[in-house]
Amino acid sequence: MVLSMERYLIIMAGGAIGTLARYAASSAIMARVNSRFPFGTFCVNITGCLLIGALMTILAERGAHPNWRLGLVVGVLGGYTTFSSFEYEAYLSTRTGFPFIALMNVAASVVVGYLAVWLGAALATRH
Repeated sequence: MVLSMERYLIIMAGGAIGTLARYAASSAIMARVNSRFPFGTFCVNITGCLLIGALMTILAERGAHPNWRLGLVVGVLGGYTTFSSFEYEAYLSTRTGFPFIALMNVAASVVVGYLAVWLGAALATRH
């Protein structure tokens, strides 16, 4: 699918809104919580999951124009958190009869993602 300039702009505008919303929400939560646990990020990820579940269902059921999905899901939620996309893909795999793929995606993403962060940090500290 080739995207027109209009669609790129819709995604960019949504991404800017989502990024600002992530920063504002996470900062506000962490300012009120005295904990080592990253509640700000946790809450953003969970609310992103709630929103992608609701939005994808509503957009699919109502046959919304594709630009709504691009702006709200790819743009806003993509800027807000990509965790919601990851979780929706796992949900979709389970819903379409592939629970093992969902489980492997979740387990591998968490484990390999952590290892990638560790490796990136290790490489960056080696001057």
